Amino acid sequence: MANKPKIAIIISSTRPTRFADIPTAWIKAQAEARGDMDVEVVDLRDHPMPFFDEVASNAWAPSQDPAAVKWQKKIAEFDGYIFVVAEYNRSVTGVLKNALDQAYVEWAHKPFGAIAYGSMGGANALGHLQNIGVELQMVPTRHNVRIGGSDFFKVHPGMGGSGNLADIEGAIAPAAKGLLDDILWWAKATMAARG
Repeated sequence: MANKPKIAIIISSTRPTRFADIPTAWIKAQAEARGDMDVEVVDLRDHPMPFFDEVASNAWAPSQDPAAVKWQKKIAEFDGYIFVVAEYNRSVTGVLKNALDQAYVEWAHKPFGAIAYGSMGGANALGHLQNIGVELQMVPTRHNVRIGGSDFFKVHPGMGGSGNLADIEGAIAPAAKGLLDDILWWAKATMAARG
């Protein structure tokens, strides 16, 4: 397929004991099986940045910190984003909020969705992410994958679960299809508009 959108799957937790690698591998496999988009995992562990301390967003002034500039260049490579969202105390991780703040121009006019997890399915974190994304002029998808409640405990290995999302695939696969359909549609639309 010509002009396949390039989508980043951004891992938003950097803890050594994170669950994020499991849903990341699963959503990556779902996306790759379609063949209509190229996906790349972008791990925030590989992009350590100081807390945002620029004079302003890069929408108003060029960033000075080399780590921030490197991050902006990486994010600019993509046509859309799928965030793997851990919920920490009813919100996104601090490292994800900082990564979002370190860029602006690069996020704008591109779609984003999420595979979110936590006891409540990452609902609060996902809501915060959507608000942040709208402020960054991103396009939130209607569909997202939420792993919560008994499904979360069934697959979280740190809580006695299997570590295998195949055990709950019947519950989350329809949402994943909706998410990937939305990302593809909006990526194509915004690529054409930006072009």
